[in-house]
Amino acid sequence: MPHSIERRKSEHIQISLDEQVTGEAISTGLESYRFIHNALPEIAFDEISLETEFLDFTCKTPFLISSMTGGTAFAETINRNLAMAAEERGWILALGSTRALLDSDGHADSFLMRKYAPSIPVIANLGAVQLNYGYTADECKKIIEMTEADMLVLHLNSIQEVIQESGDTNFKGLLSKIEQLCNTLEVPVGVKEVGWGIDGEVARKLKEAGVAFVDIAGAGGTSWSQVEKYRADNPVKRIAAEAFSSWGIPTTESLQLVREESEDYPLIASGGIQTGVDGAKAIALGADLVGIGRSILKAATESPESVVENMEIREMELQMAMFGIGVETIQALQQTERLKSVL
Repeated sequence: MPHSIERRKSEHIQISLDEQVTGEAISTGLESYRFIHNALPEIAFDEISLETEFLDFTCKTPFLISSMTGGTAFAETINRNLAMAAEERGWILALGSTRALLDSDGHADSFLMRKYAPSIPVIANLGAVQLNYGYTADECKKIIEMTEADMLVLHLNSIQEVIQESGDTNFKGLLSKIEQLCNTLEVPVGVKEVGWGIDGEVARKLKEAGVAFVDIAGAGGTSWSQVEKYRADNPVKRIAAEAFSSWGIPTTESLQLVREESEDYPLIASGGIQTGVDGAKAIALGADLVGIGRSILKAATESPESVVENMEIREMELQMAMFGIGVETIQALQQTERLKSVL
């Protein structure tokens, strides 16, 4: 089992770097929105602040490095580069699935990033379905202790588990187990999708269960049915995966569905966020934070400096978008009326 987890994680990285893994015939929906340019912004660019609050954390920027990887030697390099850059720029760092931390003998160091990121919020990550496969609050506490994480996020990946070899597909009764976990752990527990979006009804159930925040991870970015398609030995699953290349709730639609259900639920928008302008649109649609994943992965294979440069570009794009509509703060961006649908 340890070897198979490590091999799977390595393959996920290479496939994400090398193959076409975004959904086909589906997009984030962000291209359907435009900001109305403010030719007279009446603010100074140098006074624009990206600082924001999330739960009880003060964050230098509204950006989050989305959960990507761990459990391999290559992943350790990637996560170290991400952690060092996140610490420098003040981004939140979300770790890849930490199941390998407990189930595998090697490469625990690929998850132990606190020494490289002592001051920023770190989010540990586990598949929610593992609560049906022997994981309890005790294992979750151990993960939090080992990673020194400030929060835990449980990911929902039902379609991926079906395509994955020996995937865990029993999702029955998870909501009550998530609720028990929220009542037991001392850190905030969030829930994220992996690229197919969360709708308003599911978000409401999670909120009522005590889940502190959701990351919608909408469709339009990386599609894990596409990623797993490249790994599938089973021809039935490989062909079936193709039918899901356009599956999911687009990021903008998911964001609005959750916001319509709850105006004040702490909300992370990820799924196909490529630029700071995309991030600005997501925030204007109601996101509190914006998650960036695969678009920063290649830089993370190179060096912390490459990641920092990538982050600085995203921050500059966000500040320029804010300057372009005349808002100085993230809170003002969330309330702007200068984002319009072009449909």
